[in-house]
Amino acid sequence: MRFEEPVLLYGAGREALSTRAFFKARQPELKVFVTVDSGTADIPDTELIAAADLPDAIRDHRFGLIVKSPGVSRYKPVFDIARDAGIPTTSNLNLWGATYRADRTVIAITGTKGKSTTATLVHRMLTRSGVDAGLAGNVGLAPLEIADKHAVIIFELSSYQTADMNFLPDIAAVTNLYPEHVDWHGSVERYYRDKLHLIDRDGSFAVALGAGAKGNGLVAMAVRDHRRLIRDLTADELAIIDTAVARSRLKGAHNLDNARLAAAIALAAGGTLDGIVDGIAAFVPLPHRLEEHHIGGLTFVNDSISTTPEATKAALAAYKGKRIALIAGGHEREQDYAELASLLPSYGVSAVACLPVTGDRLAAAARVVAPNIAVLTEPDLAAAMQALSLKRDVFDTVILSPGAPSYNQFKNFEERGRRFIELAHSIFDPEHT
Repeated sequence: MRFEEPVLLYGAGREALSTRAFFKARQPELKVFVTVDSGTADIPDTELIAAADLPDAIRDHRFGLIVKSPGVSRYKPVFDIARDAGIPTTSNLNLWGATYRADRTVIAITGTKGKSTTATLVHRMLTRSGVDAGLAGNVGLAPLEIADKHAVIIFELSSYQTADMNFLPDIAAVTNLYPEHVDWHGSVERYYRDKLHLIDRDGSFAVALGAGAKGNGLVAMAVRDHRRLIRDLTADELAIIDTAVARSRLKGAHNLDNARLAAAIALAAGGTLDGIVDGIAAFVPLPHRLEEHHIGGLTFVNDSISTTPEATKAALAAYKGKRIALIAGGHEREQDYAELASLLPSYGVSAVACLPVTGDRLAAAARVVAPNIAVLTEPDLAAAMQALSLKRDVFDTVILSPGAPSYNQFKNFEERGRRFIELAHSIFDPEHT
């Protein structure tokens, strides 16, 4: 693969860095531009084109290809301008497909929630089974970083990546399907379509469905031919896997579903039952996902990676029987919090601290349907933690599971999660800070 014209990187995150390294290794002389909508464009050996100048740069054909980062919506008007100018748009993932797809087994996993855990489990299960497998996508390495290092590649993919994925996997998996990322996709319907593009295509690849995807009408239609579906686990296999999960660090019914799906995928990809059990035992919870800390006599659960109400429900269910203070709310994505509010009492929530912007809706709903719960509306995470410290007699567990992205107050969910634990130490256990 050789590029005869300059290339534009749209976005300057991890994937853009690996794309630049890919071009540098293959064509050191290739001219590369970079554009970002916000922040800095710290990509070596590139020339910046300001976002405001990009339409004119496209019309002037200053480059012949755009490599779009996942966080940049493919529905931005600038991509219509590029299409009309005859300039194609691709991605780090699709460059990997064009370069390295041949002679490799590809497992692609998506879903609204659970995809990172499922992909990580599949990777552990296969490697413990003696399979040469690597993990890439939103967990592990960027696609072009993993290159051709393994015989089996497991990709954990967001709807941003599945939307225009142009090569077929050998096994495609969907964990579940709920509304999310409406701001990027433009509508819930388009989100569903882009997410299900992973499986809603011609081809003989196998399909695996999680418990939350089975019975979903949209998923069923996307599967097309149900002979694609991999076999269900047997009763004996289920019993072995369920026992292994009960002894592991996987918490909650949702993680049992993730483990079952991962086991079915691993078996279809050449894994062994012993390797699957060993993989479950070796699993370490992903950072910022039900990450448990014991501080000042209380349990603090960092579930900052939660960006949907469904993820928050799963976190609360994992701590059923505890007296819970929930911290929720964040960047607006037009999600419905009414059902979550109605379920708070049944999950043992005694206090809920609601953060802007979506927290306002959760607070309003909770006051109506759960009047016995203390509802706090605070301007930021620090204020929420301070307010909860005055009510510490009504809870033993504090769960940060926002059910919304972090972008209105934090750079990313990692920063939000780290700040939560810092505040837990400084406010609830200051003598040991």
